[in-house]
Amino acid sequence: MSDNPMTAFDPDALVVSKKVDINAPASIVWDILTDMEKYPEWNPFCVECESTLEMGAPVKMKLKSYVNAGPEFFENTEFVCAFDVEKLLSWELPHYDGWPYPARRDQIIEATGENSCRYHSTDAFLGPNGIHVMRFAGPWVKQAFDDTADALKARAEAMFKG
Repeated sequence: MSDNPMTAFDPDALVVSKKVDINAPASIVWDILTDMEKYPEWNPFCVECESTLEMGAPVKMKLKSYVNAGPEFFENTEFVCAFDVEKLLSWELPHYDGWPYPARRDQIIEATGENSCRYHSTDAFLGPNGIHVMRFAGPWVKQAFDDTADALKARAEAMFKG
């Protein structure tokens, strides 16, 4: 919970993807998530992604628009804010006066066995504008994250089977 009202968390402005059980080790899921060069091969939402994944590094993304009006893709840059190997990969969009829509994306991997894990992701729209972003973008972000979870499951299981 942030003491800064510009980045305060509101549980009503949180998107949570479906949770998928993956018949593959957490290490494989982690390798897929961190091999950003290969995102175009499997990720239906984030079709391009580039980052060193160092703390504070930019994550430059090309995202598929799930909104019917407007361009098919849009560019987005966020910054790595958490990294726990085989467990958590997170990036955030800080609050700027010129763009007062901070957010944080967490991708969570939970090992459920030696050769199985569970994955889901969240996007917290933060601060006083978070609820407005949720009302506009929440449904399509949820669909994009659910599609990503399904695609990640398919990719990981195919890789594990060899």
